[in-house]
Amino acid sequence: MLNIKRFVCNMFQENCYVASDDTKECIIVDCGALYDEEKKAITDYIKGNGLMPKHLLCTHGHVDHNFGNKFVYEEFGLRPEVSRADEQLMGNLAGQAKAFTGMECKDDFPQPGCFLTKESVVKFGNHTISVIPTPGHTPGSVFLYCKEEAMAFSGDTLFLMSVGRTDLGMGDFDALMKSLGDIACVLPPDTMILPGHGPKTDISHEVSYNPYLKTI
Repeated sequence: MLNIKRFVCNMFQENCYVASDDTKECIIVDCGALYDEEKKAITDYIKGNGLMPKHLLCTHGHVDHNFGNKFVYEEFGLRPEVSRADEQLMGNLAGQAKAFTGMECKDDFPQPGCFLTKESVVKFGNHTISVIPTPGHTPGSVFLYCKEEAMAFSGDTLFLMSVGRTDLGMGDFDALMKSLGDIACVLPPDTMILPGHGPKTDISHEVSYNPYLKTI
């Protein structure tokens, strides 16, 4: 069974997740930790529970989901793992921070350690994560799906009763709609969705009530 801890980070109220099992191995998903108290909360949780981080997984390349990449690299020695289709975004995180927030960030975010593909299988503890490409919000947006637990990290592709924006540059609304249609067909209705912002939901609820999925 997975233990999943959510940390709400930065001015965008982004969801960072730490998922672990009884082996104490864990993954960090979308580390948006920007402020010292956010970094401390994540560090205290991981070290306080004796967890061993094995992967830093990124659902996409927007800076609000990656503010904490340097912190994770320095604290736990992990580089981000992300779709190559978002390599350009990952290479301009400091520029994104300036454009979106006016903040001046050092351009010293760690480079990706590897690129995720639809063939990728991410292993930690007794669990595996498969990668489902869901382009639209960004070209390299992905779902990170754990079949054993019937759950997926959706990033900014799918939210409770909403979907991700496509007007931030490199977005594609038609591609997003196709991705949502594919997800609705591929994932079982009881799949729990842990999004990049806001509360959790599930596929069944979104197919029934999300106005975007109801049009597909």
